[in-house]
Formats: sequence, structure tokens, C-alpha cells
Amino acid sequence: MKGRGAGYRNLLIPTLMAGLCACQAPPPEKLAAVEYLSSPEFREHNLPFSEAVRVDRLLYLSGQIGLDPASGQLVEGIDAQIHRVFANLAAVATAAGLGLDRAVRMTVYLTDLGNFAKVNEIMAQYVGQPYPSRAAVGVASLPRGALVEVDCILYAG
Repeated sequence: MKGRGAGYRNLLIPTLMAGLCACQAPPPEKLAAVEYLSSPEFREHNLPFSEAVRVDRLLYLSGQIGLDPASGQLVEGIDAQIHRVFANLAAVATAAGLGLDRAVRMTVYLTDLGNFAKVNEIMAQYVGQPYPSRAAVGVASLPRGALVEVDCILYAG
């Protein structure tokens, strides 16, 4: 391999291998503190996942679809669902004492990638610059027939 990355690659692989071979479990006092959170805005959903999990300085928000937390019903239309998704993420973040301005990573799942531009437009109303890293994934379907779902990682440190 020629070019810029050749030396880096040759140095990185032996270093990673040495680190992997020397791995051992950290002592119990060094294990990450884990906290499971939920937002009071959401009804009891009785689903087998937490709305958010804090591990040390990161808060992992579960994927949100366009469910109205008051009624438990999916809102209609792509624009309304995108707004509801980001409002739901913001509510969970707020319950944890954070805001979406602390987002470092998002994954957007769309049943129609033609709605990608709408997500960008509406997301900018909820998340300012600098924007988090993000991936958009086209999927065949989402729970309850939703058109969009977004999960998020926030920096809580």
C-alpha cells in the first residue's frame, strides 16, 4: 500500500494486536457506572428496553418514532413524524438533564430515503451546529408503520 496511510496502517495493526493480547478485565472499582433512565413525559410502554442508558459520560437514547407520548398514537405524515421524533428525543434528553445540543452521534432510519432532505431541514430546528456525526439508513419497515426513527448518543461529561 502506497501513499499517506501506509505507515499509519503498518504501525496501527501491531499496536492494536499487542493491546488485544494484553487485555484483561478491569478491576470492579474501574467498571463504568450504568444508569437506566426514562422520561416522565412518556406513558408506560411496557417494552423491553430503556429510553436512555447513561454509561460514564455518554447517554445512549433509544430510537424514537413519531409517537405522541400523551396518546401513544403515531402522528400522521412524514413532517409531523420527524418533528415528533426530535421532540421525543429532546424530552428524554431533558429528563436526563441534557439537551440535543450535546448530541455526538445520530442514526436516522427511513422507510423512504427520498425523505432525507426533510430530515435534514427539520433536524436543524432541533440540533444546531456543530452537528453530530450521523448515518442515514434505508429500511423496509419500522415499528407501528412509522416512516422515520432516530437514535442518538449524547455527551454528558
